[in-house]
Amino acid sequence: MDAGRPGPVAAPGRPIIGVVGPCCAGKSTLVEALQARGRDVRHIAQEHSYAARMWQGFAKADILVFLDVSYAVAQQRRWMDWQPADMEEQRRRLQHARERCDLYVNTDLLTIEEVRQTVLSYLDLASASSF
Repeated sequence: MDAGRPGPVAAPGRPIIGVVGPCCAGKSTLVEALQARGRDVRHIAQEHSYAARMWQGFAKADILVFLDVSYAVAQQRRWMDWQPADMEEQRRRLQHARERCDLYVNTDLLTIEEVRQTVLSYLDLASASSF
């Protein structure tokens, strides 16, 4: 991030929510759903970056949500010309964020609505206790 340019700023009393995870985990879908509910949320394409701490500088997130997916389920959701090793590389790039996330959700067996509700429930609890 450019040191002369300020990062995202949340409205007073509203946390900035960052969403990270490998391809096909459901990040874009979750971000859209949270934004539709008036949440201040950032889609962080960390899986494509070699900068392990990109999620910290890019989003300035107060709450970090990590969505995960297995290689097999990712391929079912959207066929991509990649191998299991490519997924492992994404996992390596995301390790720093995963170790520090506030909420980890494996989306393999969840519907879009279940993922959305899981995250919203967590955010409601976090807001009640912190913000």
